[in-house]
Amino acid sequence: MIKDRVIQAEAGPLAKLSAEGEAMVEAVIAWSRINSGSANLAGLEAMADALTPALTALGGVLERLEPAPVETIDAEGRPSPLRRGRNLRLTVRPKAPVQVLLTGHMDTVFPQTDAFQEPRWTRLGVLNGPGVADMKGGLVVMLGALGALERSPWAERLGYQVVINSDEEVSSLGSAPLLLDSAAKAQVGLVFEPATGPDGTLAGARKGLAAYTLVARGVCAHAGRDHASGRNAIVAAADFAVRAASLSGMREGLTINIGRIDGGGATNVVPDLALCRFEARVATHADRHWVEGELQRIAQQTGALHDLTLDLHGRFTRPPKPFDASTRALFEAVAACGADLGQAIGWKATGGCCDGNNLAETGLPVVDTLGVRGGAIHSREEFLIADSLVERAQLSALLLMRLASGAIPVPPRARSVP
Repeated sequence: MIKDRVIQAEAGPLAKLSAEGEAMVEAVIAWSRINSGSANLAGLEAMADALTPALTALGGVLERLEPAPVETIDAEGRPSPLRRGRNLRLTVRPKAPVQVLLTGHMDTVFPQTDAFQEPRWTRLGVLNGPGVADMKGGLVVMLGALGALERSPWAERLGYQVVINSDEEVSSLGSAPLLLDSAAKAQVGLVFEPATGPDGTLAGARKGLAAYTLVARGVCAHAGRDHASGRNAIVAAADFAVRAASLSGMREGLTINIGRIDGGGATNVVPDLALCRFEARVATHADRHWVEGELQRIAQQTGALHDLTLDLHGRFTRPPKPFDASTRALFEAVAACGADLGQAIGWKATGGCCDGNNLAETGLPVVDTLGVRGGAIHSREEFLIADSLVERAQLSALLLMRLASGAIPVPPRARSVP
């Protein structure tokens, strides 16, 4: 329900969106059928092809950009190149007085081999399918909002970049430089991840995330004849894992999750190689620096105790996203737009991460859950509430129009945190 506080020049483009609901649903269904798992490079190209007509219709310059080099630690503990998909960037009116960065991702967590490939209606108005909420529905919302902006009388006052990356679900390592470059040119960041739940609540502060691999290199020996000459890499990796996990809770919100330990073979051989893969999540930049130092200290001490080498690979790929004054001002503007549309908009802190973390590190005010209402993301029960496509597109469209008209002042950029 559009309230009286929405002026006629805003109401026209918003009303046009109301008539586009069926087409929005059809787009989500079509895009959900394109498998674009993060490792499916051909599927990602097909998804980029599907997005291209909608992006070019907005005008501007569309680029399909190669990813930055990415490495992983292989089963032998060695750095190995990892191929990621290409990314899309659309630039429209780069000299306009207000500059906005809108981001989304085309990849999903479901690979080609997964049985979950086909969208379906589970009940009236609820669509289940791979990526329908996270975040092919969000891409439809973004494009709808931009179409409404282009139909408004203030379009020429607002320029924007649209970045749609191919590796958000795997920490955006190949697209991180593109995101940072685009963020440096913007005044406001809008990310179209799904809302935190069916009620439409936005994510406020977000924890930061680091992914690590510890490589333990010991000395191989016969477990019976010469056990004392061996240096057991699995024992050392396990000892490190216990010590690292004990950091959880030492700072508020700090968690260390040991995800996997690999190594060894026959039980009569002292294993000389083991890998421990784990993650760290923190609430603040100070905690980020503290845990980085503690993990290095534990690796050195544990290696010395077991008389072998422990090498720690990894870093914070998602820095913490604090709820600072600039971000709060942007959230409050979104909430005011929601109120004028009959939408109650709240927000809450979350331990999850997204590209909003990376954008916020530059000091950019960011709202990063402007996508659809839905839930059960990253599971075969993922769902989208279909009515939220129009609803959330209207929310972002009104925000964009008011930023362009000056009815909403652009929040000041916060100080970036190293």
